[in-house]
Amino acid sequence: MKKPNKDNPSSKKTKDNKPNFPSKGLWLYVLFIVGLFVLLPLFNSSSPKEISWSHFEQNILAQNDVEKIIVVNREIAEIYIKKERRDDPKYEDIGVGILSSEAAPQYAITIGSVEGFENKLQKAQDGFSTENKVDIIYQNRTNWLESFSWILPFIIIILFWLFILRRMGSRGGMGSSPFNFSKTSARIIETEGKSAVTFNDVAGLKEAKVEVMEVVDFLKNPETYTKLGAKIPKGVMLVGPPGTGKTLLARAVAGEAKVPFFSMSGSEFVEMFVGVGASRVRDLFKQAKSKAPSIIFIDEIDAVGRSRGKGNALQSNDERESTLNQLLTELDGFGANTGVIVLAATNRPDVLDKALLRPGRFDRHIYLDLPNKVEREEIFQVHIRRLKLAEDVNIEQLATLSPGFSGADIANICNEAALIAARHKKQLIEHSDFIEARNRIIGGLERKSKIISPKEKKTIAYHEAGHAVVSWYLEHVDALLKVSIIPRGRSLGSTWYLPEERQIVTKSQFKDQICASLGGRAAEDLIFNEVSSGALDDLEKVTKQAYTMVAYYGLDKTIGPLSYYDSKGEYQGLLGKPYSEHTAKLIDNRVHDLINESYNRTFELLEKHKDELEKLAQLLLEKEVVYKEDLVGILGKRFIETVEKN
Repeated sequence: MKKPNKDNPSSKKTKDNKPNFPSKGLWLYVLFIVGLFVLLPLFNSSSPKEISWSHFEQNILAQNDVEKIIVVNREIAEIYIKKERRDDPKYEDIGVGILSSEAAPQYAITIGSVEGFENKLQKAQDGFSTENKVDIIYQNRTNWLESFSWILPFIIIILFWLFILRRMGSRGGMGSSPFNFSKTSARIIETEGKSAVTFNDVAGLKEAKVEVMEVVDFLKNPETYTKLGAKIPKGVMLVGPPGTGKTLLARAVAGEAKVPFFSMSGSEFVEMFVGVGASRVRDLFKQAKSKAPSIIFIDEIDAVGRSRGKGNALQSNDERESTLNQLLTELDGFGANTGVIVLAATNRPDVLDKALLRPGRFDRHIYLDLPNKVEREEIFQVHIRRLKLAEDVNIEQLATLSPGFSGADIANICNEAALIAARHKKQLIEHSDFIEARNRIIGGLERKSKIISPKEKKTIAYHEAGHAVVSWYLEHVDALLKVSIIPRGRSLGSTWYLPEERQIVTKSQFKDQICASLGGRAAEDLIFNEVSSGALDDLEKVTKQAYTMVAYYGLDKTIGPLSYYDSKGEYQGLLGKPYSEHTAKLIDNRVHDLINESYNRTFELLEKHKDELEKLAQLLLEKEVVYKEDLVGILGKRFIETVEKN
């Protein structure tokens, strides 16, 4: 059996994985201070009773009841009563307090000066015999309680700051010491404790896996490449939309590589203290070099790698900028990084600094796109491994019904389907559970209990029927699946399509999509001669599409083949637009004309098929959900589908 290596951080798994709570000693200090606050009044209650000189002279000294007098620090005279006289009723008030004892004084007098007190005592004892005269004893004492009361606020402040620094250390991964700000918080995965994720768990992404596997091979067999004079790449940038598997691919590298793997988020470099980020970068590369060959993975690198000069014009000494400079220096500075490869992931490549992306630093850029149908089917196969499925589950159909879904979306569908099946006390997950999970993710949860008046329900039915009729008779609109007037999420009704996977969109397709979106508003106008606020989402979508056509894609003849799309974010910090006021007015006019033309075209189409619109709206009011078979029965077969079959 292999013994754990003491120097190996992965062998300390139990210790490192525990949450870093404040130590017990700190809580003991806090309890000690609270106890002092509680006990201090009790201590003070045991102090001797303070009396005046006249009371002392007439009622105590004159009765020959004083045993001794001790002057403390030339300020307080402590009066001790003889033991045999303490039972006198006039001394009932002495001896109060938890610290009171026979050795404690019974009374105290504040003296102005020692000489004056001695003179008054001597005059008061002029008629006393030598045996009855009381002598004065002088003592110097230190009042620890009073001294501690001065020190206590400073102790509380110090303990408070230690507590804050310890909490900051636990969140930042700096360990138990509050002074380890400059240490990296990267999590290291060694060979013995490697990640359970492998390349077999990464479905799709075939080209990306090939390039990443080649990086792993660089570290395993460097001589294969160096003997030909090749240099091992220093950095690999994973770029893609959220949920496409960038972090999963990096975890698979950690599971496949037989080298130390340092994982860290870009936001962990940036702290409130100046210089901490750059110091952590240095410490991270120092550790990676000491364990070379090794891999460093920086997730969401755009948190620290944003372009210098964008939005930082008023910050001459930005902490993020100094951290980026140190990262650039470590990637290809004068020091050699032999055997250290940096993996980074981001979904915002447009905001990254150009110096970070140039060859020699991040030599390879791997783009992870949204999966196609075949890749979605593979991703479904990965995520259903642990699920108990019924025989009617059709993975191919699920992949077809989820265009534009990322790997994270598909994982969410599988998990949501399992939850829906468990909610209905099923033993197996059925195909209908996956469909319901897909619908819930796209449109939200059904709200059948939402109260809608009959008048509003009728308006919603004609609105959704208008979308369906226009979509059915336009060539470039996606195929319809169903129409529903059951509230779901924030919408009161919905029209479900099967989107076609397109890489480019033509001008005709744009126009047909705009008309389909305006179908609900046009149907309300046609039937009720009045429009409502129910078309808000449709109008927002149409307006954005129209501006995209005119200002970005150059699909308008009046504006011409011009694009004002800011792909690199260079105009984000500008107050104005990258075009003149005349051009802005021209764009607005063309967008206005385009939407009005599309609305008139939609209205005429619905007017032509008004009978079908009426039938479909009445069927929706009756059944609430109308599927494709019912649409075919009312509207007939779509012309485009008939052409495709022939």
